[in-house]
Amino acid sequence: MNNEKQSESIVITGATSGFGRSCATLFAEKGHRLILNGRRKDRLDKLADELKNSFGTESFLLPIDVRNQDAITTGIHRLPENWQQIEILINNAGLAAGRDYFEEAKLDDWNEMIDTNIKGFLYVSQAVSKGMANRKKGHIINIGSTAGRVVYEKGNAYCATKYAVDALNQSMRIDLLRHGIKVTAINPGAAETEFSLVRFKGDQETAASVYNGMKPLTPEDVAEVIYYTTTLPAHVCINDLTLTCLQQADSVYIQRK
Repeated sequence: MNNEKQSESIVITGATSGFGRSCATLFAEKGHRLILNGRRKDRLDKLADELKNSFGTESFLLPIDVRNQDAITTGIHRLPENWQQIEILINNAGLAAGRDYFEEAKLDDWNEMIDTNIKGFLYVSQAVSKGMANRKKGHIINIGSTAGRVVYEKGNAYCATKYAVDALNQSMRIDLLRHGIKVTAINPGAAETEFSLVRFKGDQETAASVYNGMKPLTPEDVAEVIYYTTTLPAHVCINDLTLTCLQQADSVYIQRK
């Protein structure tokens, strides 16, 4: 591991499953130090142990719900001195809750998505970007969705939160430009993670049916693309990247077999 990787850190939110976990594994394999965030401390502990045993990875754990503004801001600002040089932020924490017609949707589901996908996203981003701005260096990678490009039936609030992420990504790219900070949007299509299981509140049959007749992206596919965006020369920034499986054109058009 080189000296730069030893001193700089990568923050991954929502690191306990899906894209976040795969990113943690890949970046650990490449020799990076990781600040891992997630709500489930037991899973964070297990992940950190696995990465230490497999790759010798140093990890600092932030078992905090990103919706908790005070806790997330304090957690970032009070990192030990040797963890404060954050090189990359992977803004992965997010969820979908329910999939109902607009007039039938549950307000609690809407609030959970707005609080996590927008407000939590903002809390983490601002806390981390302050340090990057001071150092005039950094890369923020925001995980959006094809749902933030094309609205689909019963997508209502979830699609709205991902459209918000897209707008905030553009805003961050503009506002942080003067500090030399890269900002990249990654917009995956259908990917087989815990996403649908969470959305349908543990209904495994309904969650599995989302991927019927198709070969969706895997978390590893998305992690590979995210990692690639971090390997480019200092003067090159991928602003916006959408990826889907071969059978998907956007969040509506899918060719199922």
